[in-house]
Amino acid sequence: MNDSITLLDGGRGLAADDLVVREVRSLAGPCATINDDMISAAIRGWSANTRRAFRADLAVWSRWCRQHRVRAGEADGALVASWIRALAGIDASTEPPRAVATIERYLVSVGWAYRMAGLDDPTAAPLVRLEKKAARKALGVRQRQARAIRFKGDISDLDSPPAGVCLAHLVKACRRDELGLRDEAFLRVAYDTGMRRSELVAIDCSHVEGPDGDGAGTLFIPSSKTDQAGEGAYAYLSALTMVAIARWREKGRIRTGPLFRRVETHFDGSVAAIGQRRLHPNSVTLIYRRLIRAAWERKLLGSMSEAELERWVSAVSSHSIRVGVAQDNFAAGESLPAIMQAYRWRDPKTVMRYGAKLAAKSGASARMAARLTKP
Repeated sequence: MNDSITLLDGGRGLAADDLVVREVRSLAGPCATINDDMISAAIRGWSANTRRAFRADLAVWSRWCRQHRVRAGEADGALVASWIRALAGIDASTEPPRAVATIERYLVSVGWAYRMAGLDDPTAAPLVRLEKKAARKALGVRQRQARAIRFKGDISDLDSPPAGVCLAHLVKACRRDELGLRDEAFLRVAYDTGMRRSELVAIDCSHVEGPDGDGAGTLFIPSSKTDQAGEGAYAYLSALTMVAIARWREKGRIRTGPLFRRVETHFDGSVAAIGQRRLHPNSVTLIYRRLIRAAWERKLLGSMSEAELERWVSAVSSHSIRVGVAQDNFAAGESLPAIMQAYRWRDPKTVMRYGAKLAAKSGASARMAARLTKP
């Protein structure tokens, strides 16, 4: 997605930069002097997802201002502080509680909007800084982590057979028709590459290179969340993944364009057609949840109860396989730098957070306890 793309808004076609300008203008009022240079730089520097989040965050703030009968352009630090208390659940409000990271993102977006509008930034007030600190204390800073989908499940020995919800069982649960072939190829690519959902759905056929003499291939990643400059990167594709991709492309008669596409089905579930457009990022979580239910129905998940199934389904997200990849690499003894390089992580704290639960089970305390409790 690029800056020239046209987005639909209320039935009218508006370019991405027009939407950003409109939101800033709406916040500031018709008489404000908009900083065109700052908006232009933001549009060129921000990704499409960042621009969408910016507009969505301003909508939440604008609603709060309307509820309190305050023009957004005239808001002060006290109004921002009351907003933070409501979002954190400190004050009674109709606003649903948000995570600390979400609240902080809101404040960054709102602050940028005021600066773009040439107005004093109410989020920079000393009272706001104190309320942010209070919100962190009230909510805690630990982010909810997606439940990991590892290759063989939550096992301590990588040579053990698969157990519970895992990639191996989800692959077995895939159907044998076009939908199943797409799902299997998608699962295998997601695991081999550890890609984010936006990167997975952006794959084109031309990005897949190989197979080589051993049947393996490579995937060119033109850009990603941590590569907005578009330097590109390469990821490994196993021989099994290359076979799965080839079967999906042959069955779907996909020669060029998006690799992973929507498969339309009839009311009875049979395949009706294969679309031309790429999957939407929001489809990724739905695919994982559907396959977990299919694996449960096929008795692949052992003695898992229906209640535990629902807990699993609700905890899964589009990030689950990426988390599982990190945990499997830690379990295999790979070093942190090697994991970061292979899967294009920039922040070591993120990777360590994904491996924290696994580390607790294999750390010094676990080893000591095992020695002391031997019969």
